[in-house]
Amino acid sequence: MWLKLFFLLLYFLVLFVLARFFEAIVWYETGIFATQLVDPVALSFKKLKTILECRGLGYSGLPEKKDVRELVEKSGDLMEGELYSALKEEEASESVSSTNFSGEMHFYELVEDTKDGIWLVQVIANDRSPLVGKIHWEKMVKKVSRFGIRTGTFNCSSDPRYCRRRGWVRSTLIMSVPQTSTSKGKVMLKEYSGRKIEVEHIFKWITAHAASRIKTIYNAEHLKEEWNKSDQYWLKIYLFANLDQPPAFFSALSIKFTGRVEFIFVNVENWDNKSYMTDIGIYNMPSYILRTPEGIYRYGNHTGEFISLQAMDSFLRSLQPEVNDLFVLSLVLVNLMAWMDLFITQGATIKRFVVLISTLGTYNSLLIISWLPVLGFLQLPYLDSFYEYSLKLLRYSNTTTLASWVRADWMFYSSHPALFLSTYLGHGLLIDYFEKKRRRSNNNDEVNANNLEWLSSLWDWYTSYLFHPIASFQNFPVESDWDEDPDLFLERLAFPDLWLHPLIPTDYIKNLPMWRFKCLGVQSEEEMSEGSQDTENDSESENTDTLSSEKEVFEDKQSVLHNSPGTASHCDAEACSCANKYSQTSPYERKGGRSYGSYNTNEDMEPDWLTWPADMLRCTECVVCLENFENGCLLMGLPCGHVFHQNCIVMWLTGGRHCCPVCRWPSYKKKQPYAQHQPLSNDVPS
Repeated sequence: MWLKLFFLLLYFLVLFVLARFFEAIVWYETGIFATQLVDPVALSFKKLKTILECRGLGYSGLPEKKDVRELVEKSGDLMEGELYSALKEEEASESVSSTNFSGEMHFYELVEDTKDGIWLVQVIANDRSPLVGKIHWEKMVKKVSRFGIRTGTFNCSSDPRYCRRRGWVRSTLIMSVPQTSTSKGKVMLKEYSGRKIEVEHIFKWITAHAASRIKTIYNAEHLKEEWNKSDQYWLKIYLFANLDQPPAFFSALSIKFTGRVEFIFVNVENWDNKSYMTDIGIYNMPSYILRTPEGIYRYGNHTGEFISLQAMDSFLRSLQPEVNDLFVLSLVLVNLMAWMDLFITQGATIKRFVVLISTLGTYNSLLIISWLPVLGFLQLPYLDSFYEYSLKLLRYSNTTTLASWVRADWMFYSSHPALFLSTYLGHGLLIDYFEKKRRRSNNNDEVNANNLEWLSSLWDWYTSYLFHPIASFQNFPVESDWDEDPDLFLERLAFPDLWLHPLIPTDYIKNLPMWRFKCLGVQSEEEMSEGSQDTENDSESENTDTLSSEKEVFEDKQSVLHNSPGTASHCDAEACSCANKYSQTSPYERKGGRSYGSYNTNEDMEPDWLTWPADMLRCTECVVCLENFENGCLLMGLPCGHVFHQNCIVMWLTGGRHCCPVCRWPSYKKKQPYAQHQPLSNDVPS
């Protein structure tokens, strides 16, 4: 996860650097920046009309280019980036979809239940033609969709009872606008009553109703009162302009941010005294001023702060986001991070997509589950101070120059999705190349696996877990008593040993206790010659022998799992260091007639029980090979307490028999210690 997060942050850094590179190329070729102001005098009449349409200002009664240019100057400064975006949007002849309502419930869910948007619906009465023709309606849909106004068509033939109840006996236009200034308030439906069925007149009617919800100030006294007033709104955005009504994008944003940001239009067209505006720091007209508890912020002085709906919408969302905005942002980031698995995973193509689907499902599930307590946490009534400090931190961070660059890059890449996807794909291919190179240097065979090999291994894994129960699911009793524990009988019926064997890994074998068998009565010539040395040399040699013995045991442990399990089925006498010959024992003893724990060694071969683990049963014979333990031979114990030659029991376990040869207790499962441990007597029985 952290690797994917690192690659995602690296990708964002690449996007940031790439955007600066594009700006440098444009500056080198044209000598202009996106934030550079444009003189409206140098623009053509067509470009000026395009700017007015994007800002939402009507120009139907302005036939002269001079009047259109003045209207552009009155609505705000024009930058190169805004001009480029407006011309690109005008050239893109994409058809905007319009909703066709199927009945009353469909209309209610989309129109009347929408509290933060504007709907324009054309109602077609029974056996009547629509009020707006098809060609004009398509132009109307394209024009209003720039400002987030959704459109639809309701044919009364689909639900005549609802049309009669509403009083729609003739074809008309209906606009839904939020009725109150609170978030999620009621909506009101307004019917078009104009006589001229033209696109400009209908659009003017829409903008007039939308602008009526904005608080308008006409004199300095009212401005002073409003400026010094403190109410529920932490954010207030003022438009100081010499216009009859605010632009359509400003009115549309006021409805979109209902309950979060208050929009105020200051009409300075007929003001004689503008001294108070100078006192509060307003020197230029028009001006977009954001009033926050921390001070005022002049919108339009940083990168990407254009006079358009998209630019101001991203700016206000970064300052006053909704919970839904944060959820969508986290959803996008999580999915971008999950898609990195497609390039990080090496091997077969099918494996990449299987891992990708698994990662997408896991990450999205965890995201939704983690958001549930967050939503409950935000509903607590004691988090007002935490909420205020969080929004203050957002306002401080998102009014910086770096934040304006990030918003500008977001608008640039969102308007060029092909560039965004191509850079993401290129970044992923680079990750795939370096990851493949790194794994090949480590001699990882997984890189060269094809689809057929991986599907074969996946099928083997699936069938092994489908037809073999997992060992951890089997609950073995502490005491193997069928009468006291009837569950064991049911488990045997569910998992019979004749055809189902548990799939158990052999990793536990290296954790089993190992030690060397020692006898008290045997000493080598070197030990006898060293007996005449002083006590210090004896203690040092003993410590050295102990360390070397422990080192040998450790090395033997490391090589346990590397032994081939099927090389031999019996114990090798040389490997086990079993000196007593098999013929020295009686046939009765070789068949196991002796009780476990007895021994048949000479008196000078008495075992050293001090080196024997306390939780292991004392014995001198391996019941697997039926050979006695020799001095220095490597032993291994099982959780049940029985002891065997290391080679013998490893061959037994790796052969698929994961139980004790004596008591059948599972070799991978711990067993409760015995209540009374009966040590074996050192005396030879008579």
